[in-house]
Amino acid sequence: MQSRIHYAKPSITEREVAYATDAARNGWAEHCYDYIYKFRDLLKDYLGAKHVIPTSSCTGALHLGLAALGIGPDDEVILPDITWIASAAPVTYLGAKPVFVDVLEDSWCIDPAKIEAAITGKTKAIIVVHLYGNLCDMDAIMEIGKKYGLPVIEDAAEALGSVYKGKNAGAIGDMATFSFHGTKTVTTGEGGALIVQSDALYDKISILESHGRDPKVPKQFWCEQVGFKYKMSNIEAAIGAAQMERIDELVQRKREIFESYVAQLGNINGLHFNPEPEGTYNSYWMSTIVFDKRIPFVREDLLEDFKKNNIDARVFFYPVSMMPPFEDCPQNKVSYGLYNRGINLPSYHDLTQDDITRVCGVIKNYLGRIGVLK
Repeated sequence: MQSRIHYAKPSITEREVAYATDAARNGWAEHCYDYIYKFRDLLKDYLGAKHVIPTSSCTGALHLGLAALGIGPDDEVILPDITWIASAAPVTYLGAKPVFVDVLEDSWCIDPAKIEAAITGKTKAIIVVHLYGNLCDMDAIMEIGKKYGLPVIEDAAEALGSVYKGKNAGAIGDMATFSFHGTKTVTTGEGGALIVQSDALYDKISILESHGRDPKVPKQFWCEQVGFKYKMSNIEAAIGAAQMERIDELVQRKREIFESYVAQLGNINGLHFNPEPEGTYNSYWMSTIVFDKRIPFVREDLLEDFKKNNIDARVFFYPVSMMPPFEDCPQNKVSYGLYNRGINLPSYHDLTQDDITRVCGVIKNYLGRIGVLK
């Protein structure tokens, strides 16, 4: 049998192993935060962000940020219908309502016009998702946030390394979140981060993220309020620090993989790849193909072909509103017509050119079978 091609896994070198070993051996007592601070500072410098709070997950970071904004029962938060459920779940944790709006056909990211149309007197925030490394139209979105006095939160879980008009994804909105799950370009195993631009909001979060302990109050184990515990561990941060020292290399490899797919498949009519509009730089966390509506594409059939060839692939995200916890939003016509035409291709750093050719061969054989390629 041919060797397995995974859809995602991290790039781990001796540097990550050495840092994690050092944290496990020496990162205790007065050194228990050393790598957390190192990782925080590396991420902060890379993004050009004002404040960075490493967390145990991106979901926790978003929960913490929304809580700091005072989001609560009967409030509404606007977000795209095409995303992972983790973008919406923290809204529900606080008793608020996620309002799912449609995405754009070309970028697969939230449609600014749909954001503005969905704003009501109950709207308290806007969450935008840089899907698969693709970038939202941040100029238009920030203008809407300013117009209505609404904070804009970038869910940049999948977009570390992407750049919008000279600004790093995650350093544009009022707040942002990142994921460092094992599938991401930079990993800490599990983990996330909350990015905050406002000093006042950061001060509030500094209390909330430590079980409600105010660093300005000297009493030990004294809590001013009920808070949260979403702290990243020192060992996780050690791996993350090593990864952040390699960030340019890791992003560049993602781009090389994407370019290799395009080189082999880009001349086939009806295949749409991650976009990179003028003035942007896509980190291509996932190399993704969306098949044109004119192609008689059946996602499960291609996935079965991959499986037969010992290749993993990921489905394009379902609209979150299709899932049982939420109400259907069939008015989101792009989202409901997009999810079953897309697929994420294997995109991990150690893919070889032969691996990529093997993946492309399966796609070409499938397209030949359905009559797209002669």
